[in-house]
Amino acid sequence: MTMAPANGGVPRPETGGETSPEKLFTPVLSAFWDEPRPWTLETYLRHDGYAGARKALAMAPDDVIAYVKDSGLRGRGGAGFPTGMKWQFIPQGDGKPHYLVVNADESEPGTCKDIPLLFANPHALIEGMLIASYAIRCDHAFIYLRGETVPVLRRLHEAVREAYAAGYLGRNVLGSGLDLDITVHAGAGAYICGEETALLDSLEGRRGQPRLRPPFPAVAGLYACPTVVNNVESIASVPAILGRGKEWFRSMGSEKSPGFTLYSLSGHVANPGQYEAPLGITLRQLLDVSGGMRPGHRLKFWTPGGSSTPMFTDEHLDVPLDYEGVGAAGSMLGTKALQCFDETTCVVRAVTRWTEFYAHESCGKCTPCREGTYWLVQLLRDLEAGKGRMGDLDKLADIADNINGKSFCALGDGAASPIFSSLKYFRAEYEQHVKGKGCPFDPARSTAWADQSHPEVHV
Repeated sequence: MTMAPANGGVPRPETGGETSPEKLFTPVLSAFWDEPRPWTLETYLRHDGYAGARKALAMAPDDVIAYVKDSGLRGRGGAGFPTGMKWQFIPQGDGKPHYLVVNADESEPGTCKDIPLLFANPHALIEGMLIASYAIRCDHAFIYLRGETVPVLRRLHEAVREAYAAGYLGRNVLGSGLDLDITVHAGAGAYICGEETALLDSLEGRRGQPRLRPPFPAVAGLYACPTVVNNVESIASVPAILGRGKEWFRSMGSEKSPGFTLYSLSGHVANPGQYEAPLGITLRQLLDVSGGMRPGHRLKFWTPGGSSTPMFTDEHLDVPLDYEGVGAAGSMLGTKALQCFDETTCVVRAVTRWTEFYAHESCGKCTPCREGTYWLVQLLRDLEAGKGRMGDLDKLADIADNINGKSFCALGDGAASPIFSSLKYFRAEYEQHVKGKGCPFDPARSTAWADQSHPEVHV
């Protein structure tokens, strides 16, 4: 696993000139991942652990919400909604229990930031949950974890036990009068439970399916009570904001997307791993300091936020990786899962595999997603095998259009995104498959390969 060097927060990356890790990386969450036992309470306390919680508990709950809101922290789970504003939506004085639910059901293809964070630094999440629970007047919080990640489940249970033993959880936390319990719940492996209302249904013991909204979770969430659902990285970022100050946090990133974040670099790169840097860096900068693509190959296409976000090409290497920059370029930052594919990858094959995943994981509640993803898979399999027709390309786009924005939740939108973007940038490659020539970038499958010169490819 690749990590940023532990040299503290740094300002926004400069454009132009030589890029170095010292100027680019901002290790905060990953600052001591390379220590022998970073997951223990002992290590966490040596790095000013729970200092942010002590500061928060000395403030009024509403002041904590305002502080996080003023910091500009945005949700790190994909949508980028302001975290403090989400906390502010919780009604006060309603006489109902309030709940905090941390969404750790990480299962987006290419996304791999929350699980390493929980494995290496679980107390950052627990401290963040303590601060958030105090702010929204919650006395019982939940971590909904991807069920297959058993080692992380065990480590979380141990971290929660340590926190109880040290007085950071339980009755009268740190003498503040706050009572807080945390329950770690392992899911059953359904991708749909990454959607917050499906997660809440699963947490209540029902089949995970998205709920009709309104009411929204802030009004009627877990057990029909006001609930905040936040991503792991969002909550784990809060202690540093309280401990080091909102101005420090705003000194990084861009104006509308401030702060540090974890970028998951994977695929055909020389050094895949987690890279913690300010929002607004570019993929070119990340590749420059991480070793670039694998030797002898070049970038063909990549995703800025996992398989559910529209793909980019090498023309987008200098797009700022923040919510505004990626949005203006026609995609979504999502979970910042930077999957990089070189010229040996067949786009049709990659999109087919992604679409098979979405068809398999569709909960079946709504017709556009249930039926649409099925038919997308049938068309794509025929196209990949060279059995498709030119008219199938327009049919693909038409089916995707009937799913996008019309399904019950965002799973349908995620399934449509790679269809639209791959047809936009690589329609000629789809046409090669229709003509029975296979993929022009794949010498093992292309009948036309022997007749063409491809000097840029090094196998």
